[in-house]
Amino acid sequence: MINLEKLWKKNLRDIEPYVPGEQSENPDIIKLNANENPYPPSPKVVETLKHFDSNMLRRYPSSSASELKKVLAEFHGIDKNCVFVGNGSDEVIALSFMAFFNSKKPILFPDITYSFYPVWCSLYKIPYITKKVTEDFTINPSDYYEENGGVIIPNPNAPTGKGEKREFIEDILEHNKDCIVIIDEAYVDFSEYSCVELIKKYDNLVVVQTFSKSRSLAGIRVGAAFGNPELISVLEAVKNSYNSYTIDSIALELAIASIKDKDYFELTNQKIKLTRERTTKALRELGFKVYDSDTNFIFVDCGKYNAKEIMEYLKTKNIYIRYFNIPRIDNHLRITIGTDFETAKTVEEIENFIK
Repeated sequence: MINLEKLWKKNLRDIEPYVPGEQSENPDIIKLNANENPYPPSPKVVETLKHFDSNMLRRYPSSSASELKKVLAEFHGIDKNCVFVGNGSDEVIALSFMAFFNSKKPILFPDITYSFYPVWCSLYKIPYITKKVTEDFTINPSDYYEENGGVIIPNPNAPTGKGEKREFIEDILEHNKDCIVIIDEAYVDFSEYSCVELIKKYDNLVVVQTFSKSRSLAGIRVGAAFGNPELISVLEAVKNSYNSYTIDSIALELAIASIKDKDYFELTNQKIKLTRERTTKALRELGFKVYDSDTNFIFVDCGKYNAKEIMEYLKTKNIYIRYFNIPRIDNHLRITIGTDFETAKTVEEIENFIK
């Protein structure tokens, strides 16, 4: 006899979710495992929050987010119709997968990269093929010349921290004119090149950015995409078929204030870059191989030392860094750049470990 009470289980989605960096309830830890900004948001953000009219919370937020799109367009020197905003870059990319990757052909992305990509492919039933990065974790453009249903590449890449210049991006675009190419620029503000300018030249390019990293606003979840107006209109249609009010009223106001404070944005980014250089130098002097980084984190090859043991030792000292139990990088660590004190303390404890 069929047990009808259990038949509903066949309709449950079987999916392996993305696993974020470990969270701790202890407020006193040095948290360097989530690539968060060590500095507070812009003072203009703080002032905006203090003066926010709470009465506005009884109304729905702007579904068009027109003012935020306007300031983003001015910041990047593009038309307002080329801007899309969403609830964090993760949502923006998820909506982009739904909007643009609808071919039966597989999409392409690196084998060592942001681990949310295969999760979205599984969720939306998008076929995909990963392309192996080189031994030094470089992405080879020629791997993306073959016929495909779309391409997504983070630039700079994560967790390796490697960034590429305009020539690399244009190489990918020139060989993929019949599909959508998404460049995920979550960490671009710590690097030397953003390809937003190329949306004026390539009508199949979508560039995604976030407010979580360089603008210290991970807590409000705001992301953006840039592309030609036709692509943006498709994104808007997908969003409005899913959730018309993706960004709340407070987040909209704070994001606008952040964009308007360019001086603070550049100051904190420069501080992170300088700390990144000092931390890289210190770990290299201890004998570790530290890859050049274009992000707010560094990628460390632990060599003769055991990466997992270092990670676990640092946790006993209330320092959290990221370890990936993944082939090819299972003896590597990703360390977010914190304040000078936080990173110096981390290096000190790593030195204690190896002694």
